[in-house]
Amino acid sequence: MITITRKPEAPLKTAILMQLLAVLAAILAAGIIMALIGYKPLEVYAQIIKGALGSAYRVRATFNKFIPLVILSLGVAVAFKMIFWNIGAEGQMAMGGFGAAYVALNYGHLSPWILLPAMAVAGAICGSIWALIPAFLKTKFNTSETLVTLMMNYIALKWLTYLQYGPWKEGAFPKIPTFSDNAILPTVFGIHIGWIIALVLTVIIHILLTRTKLGYEIAVIGESQDTARYSGIAVTKVIIITMLLSGALCGLAGMVQSSAVEKTLTQGFTAGLGFTAVITTWLARLSAPAILLTSFVFGVLLQGGSFLETAMRISADMAKMLQAIIIFFVLGSGFFLNYRITFAIGSWRFPKEKPCPVPVREAEKEPLEKAATAEDGAQNDAKEGEGL
Repeated sequence: MITITRKPEAPLKTAILMQLLAVLAAILAAGIIMALIGYKPLEVYAQIIKGALGSAYRVRATFNKFIPLVILSLGVAVAFKMIFWNIGAEGQMAMGGFGAAYVALNYGHLSPWILLPAMAVAGAICGSIWALIPAFLKTKFNTSETLVTLMMNYIALKWLTYLQYGPWKEGAFPKIPTFSDNAILPTVFGIHIGWIIALVLTVIIHILLTRTKLGYEIAVIGESQDTARYSGIAVTKVIIITMLLSGALCGLAGMVQSSAVEKTLTQGFTAGLGFTAVITTWLARLSAPAILLTSFVFGVLLQGGSFLETAMRISADMAKMLQAIIIFFVLGSGFFLNYRITFAIGSWRFPKEKPCPVPVREAEKEPLEKAATAEDGAQNDAKEGEGL
């Protein structure tokens, strides 16, 4: 017989150590697989790092993936904290890019001091509206947010395809016009200003989730909606506000990507980053500071994987395989960190359960000590009587 029981919550240091060990084990396991199919693991890993950080151009390319991943992951983390499984970051990013492109293409003559904030606002609004739909359906009809947000991704992406091949097509080719210079985000230290936006948003979201009333309400709803209602929290209102915020962040990522990287809008400008953000958020355990680390690691893997195709004639899917193995090992470590598996045959158990000492409160110690003293005295008197 096999039983699975939940363990007490592990200390944060233990959880972090377990995840680091899981990543190392994943790298080792991936290396074994590479060796079995004829590749040199150390050389592959070296090429991934070289492809991501080997030159100024490659560093910029890595940051072009890292920046939207951070912003998307923050948006996903806000929803996940509430146990609202927002798998729609890809679609919300696409709609955010659409909103920003609409402003850029129609008002490109405006000053960048007006145009860029307007694009950001438009992107955030479009992303939040796209996230509002599954939130409304969830609160009104108790639909599955996982399925709704997932399906809405493809609606948004098909909408971009329609625009590219239809009303926004430039000339004979299915291409949306390039943005004017006023609609392009400026650079700081050779990298577009989105990295500053990502860092500021990380601080804001961390404070929001850990130091504000809204963050507390989001956490309580994530634990139990019934408890939240009993505590007087307006559950429906908080769900709507949280999803508006989540969608706005994802939409802002779409604005940053379309303005700073693509400089236009294409049907594939999201590049699957919305789906990758779900992974980076989960690996970061919904922690805003940790999202910076996981997003950078996956930015390196994405950029380094594309470099493998040219450097070693290896498919970029090799990097995707490494990502998948890391996810598998980290999720597995999380399971064993939180749960205990016991094998039992008759009276035999493995591993043997350790007795859990019952804590004694200070107020109870004195009566127990007195009782123990009295019992010892009674035993001594009995022994003396026997001696007589």
